[in-house]
Amino acid sequence: MAELKQINFTIVPDDGGRGERTYANFCAISQTPFDCTLTFCEVLPLSEEEIRSLNATSPGTDTVVRAPVRARVVVPFQVLPNLVAALQEQLRNVGSTPGPGPVH
Repeated sequence: MAELKQINFTIVPDDGGRGERTYANFCAISQTPFDCTLTFCEVLPLSEEEIRSLNATSPGTDTVVRAPVRARVVVPFQVLPNLVAALQEQLRNVGSTPGPGPVH
């Protein structure tokens, strides 16, 4: 029987040169017993007319604003620790990079 050898490899994204990106400035997170779903949305500012309309119909109450879904990503729980670690590393890099930094 042939001896099995360990092969080390790195996985990198291959977007086929598209370079296409999807903008999202809000993420809703939900879960099932098996995975976590990240729903990325684009929240747009309300117009003056929309604000007036909301104030007229329900002043002083909580209002639901619908945001268009731009992407939905399902992540198995076994991948989640690596995703969280990678995001934390990105945040550390942003904090240590000179320049304008994150917008608050």
